[in-house]
Amino acid sequence: MTGGGALALLVAGVAALALVAGYALGRRAAGRPGRAGLDLDLGTAVERATFHTLHTASLAAPPLRAGLTEDAARKAAKRLRSLLGTEALCLTDREAVLAWDGPGADHHERRAMARVAEVLRSGRSASVRTECQRPDCPLKWAVFAPLTGEDGMLGALVAYGSRESAVLVRAATEVARWVSVQLELAELDRSRTRLMEAEIKALRAQISPHFIFNSLAAIASFVRTDPERARDLLLEFADFTRYSFRRHGDFTTLAEELRSIEQYLALAGARFGDRLTVTLQVAPEVLPVALPFLCLQPLVENAVKHGLEDSTRECRITIAAQDAGAEALITIEDNGVGMDPALLRRILAGERVRGSSGIGLPNVDERMRQVYGDAYGLVIETGIGAGMKITARIPKYRAGVHSSFPPAGP
Repeated sequence: MTGGGALALLVAGVAALALVAGYALGRRAAGRPGRAGLDLDLGTAVERATFHTLHTASLAAPPLRAGLTEDAARKAAKRLRSLLGTEALCLTDREAVLAWDGPGADHHERRAMARVAEVLRSGRSASVRTECQRPDCPLKWAVFAPLTGEDGMLGALVAYGSRESAVLVRAATEVARWVSVQLELAELDRSRTRLMEAEIKALRAQISPHFIFNSLAAIASFVRTDPERARDLLLEFADFTRYSFRRHGDFTTLAEELRSIEQYLALAGARFGDRLTVTLQVAPEVLPVALPFLCLQPLVENAVKHGLEDSTRECRITIAAQDAGAEALITIEDNGVGMDPALLRRILAGERVRGSSGIGLPNVDERMRQVYGDAYGLVIETGIGAGMKITARIPKYRAGVHSSFPPAGP
């Protein structure tokens, strides 16, 4: 789903809540407050109803963003029942009741699923008399509203009342629509996670057998002449591959990413010797900054390729990380062969170009934009024979961006 699709979901959710706020206002006007304690000096009746609706929805949304599971339904059902002010409410998937809040579960649950099946087939809300024969049961009328997602009908929201009410039908339908928006946003979150995982797998695949073979060959060349260095390089190789192929976390710290880059450069240095000179200029205060996993190492690999593999002269690479207020400013610069800017634009646009160095640059650029927004794409300065300078801006704090690694030392 695109960013525009996510925005449309949010707009639909807000519209649904606005209608439910009107329903809450009607309940209050009828002398049925939705929740005690929220009527303290909060302005007009409209303002109080709006506050109650938004407050209750904000409490119900987080569990729903985990998807339509038993745990999420159980946590959300109580909030949704409060939102509607009904005698009972349940949430179902296509096969069973996931959560029930209020009385009547013992004798209404089985009947509910029979009606849910009909609602899911039609895709429309329905209101019916429960035909309950128990005189002490307050559940006399039920509204069944479908819950939808990208894959079609997911389940239903069932609101029970003591009497027939056209207003409740509309309100329950709008709440079900709002729940559906949260479930679609949950699916969008999962899709983004799967996309990032796929892109990381693609980057891992780019750690080619060519690099592994050359690294092991360079290590082997020191086994007899300098066993201590061979041992150190083998440990660097083990740590580098362990980090690159780790199986948890979409984010890391700048310290961890730079440590992996140092290991990569140590292996490259063993192969190219004095032809490779690296300068690191890192402000200690930006080391704990969280950033997407494997977003800098491909940029350094690109610098090594254009500075050493595509050239016969000495390669100088400068890696700098500066504190820029609310951001960390990271630059990776080499004096290699550079690139035609027009060719670079085609590569960043995802076009397959013969002789290009792979997917590293467009992959990192796209992931940066996904996480931080289009304003945070890579800035690349280059020209034929002029080397390349890549600049990345990383916000120090961004909701949802955190590392599973503790910061490493300087």
